[in-house]
Amino acid sequence: MAKSPPSKPLLTVEKPVRSRPRKPRDPAQPNLPLDPMPDRVEPCLALLKPRPPKGPQWAFEVKWDGYRLAVHIEPTGVRILTRGGHDWSHRFPLIEAAARALPVTTAIVDGEAVVLDERGRSDFGLLQQSLGGRGGKKISSDAIFMAFDLLYFDGHDLTKSELDVRRHLLEDLVPAGRQGDIRLSEEIEADGDQLLASACEHGLEGIIAKRRDAPYRSGRLGDWLKIKCVQSNSFFVVGYERSAAARRQMASLLLAARMGDDLVYVGSVGTGFKESDISELRGMIDTITRKTPPLPYSGARKNVIWLQPTLIAEIEYRAWTEDGKLRHASYKGLREEQDSAVVYEIGAA
Repeated sequence: MAKSPPSKPLLTVEKPVRSRPRKPRDPAQPNLPLDPMPDRVEPCLALLKPRPPKGPQWAFEVKWDGYRLAVHIEPTGVRILTRGGHDWSHRFPLIEAAARALPVTTAIVDGEAVVLDERGRSDFGLLQQSLGGRGGKKISSDAIFMAFDLLYFDGHDLTKSELDVRRHLLEDLVPAGRQGDIRLSEEIEADGDQLLASACEHGLEGIIAKRRDAPYRSGRLGDWLKIKCVQSNSFFVVGYERSAAARRQMASLLLAARMGDDLVYVGSVGTGFKESDISELRGMIDTITRKTPPLPYSGARKNVIWLQPTLIAEIEYRAWTEDGKLRHASYKGLREEQDSAVVYEIGAA
């Protein structure tokens, strides 16, 4: 077989053909013609919608119930950052070790730390227990990382690339079916309505829809949508009602949402507590009591102890009443400050 002829210059010019000089290489990122690796990327957040969108431009995944994290794989090591930018590498040593083992020099992987129950469903309460509760300092040996996006890969910024491109590279890095401490949040090919019905039937929190052609944009801009089986949001704990049966026990927590710069009372929650939840709350609330309500309140509850609005609770509920209160509320746990939980805002999209 004849050899290929030697290549010839494609352009004929009077001056010698020379490449423009490259920029100096960053020694911390060897062997790559590089985009600078960002210290942190503000996460893309999902916008809540009542129904799944239609059309081939949407990709669907399971909605995971845990802590949003970004895993930074750098030449000097691995950093695991919370949504608020706090370094929690020491809290998830198994995820950190799994990240070190990935076949990549530099990367930023977006995903969710979760603890799965016996049926393979993510359980926010189990994740909190594994970390020692809100404000706890425990190291989690149960959490795994569900990876669902790739923002930076071997020296290349992928945030301007379409989701399909990012997912293709992510699936090479974290193959589907992998059962280690870092796993792929797999895309599910299904009609959105059918997938949501199946997710609800299996006791999942809901589904996520993502535009296939969208770049990665920080904030809650509608490129990603969340559709929940049961509504769940974060609310301030502004007080508690003492139990008539036991003076130092709590019958319910009083909750508030934001309305602009003000707080609005949205009802109470008296179910969903475990013994450990009661103990955790008792250890916190005695230091934040106050004599007057931190918001307008005209209710008839007795034995109410008011609190500074510093604790944020995750609450499940079925609907809103006509007078703006939560219906069938159930306590899920306290959010961490480092998780940068967004308190529900009345009137927001």
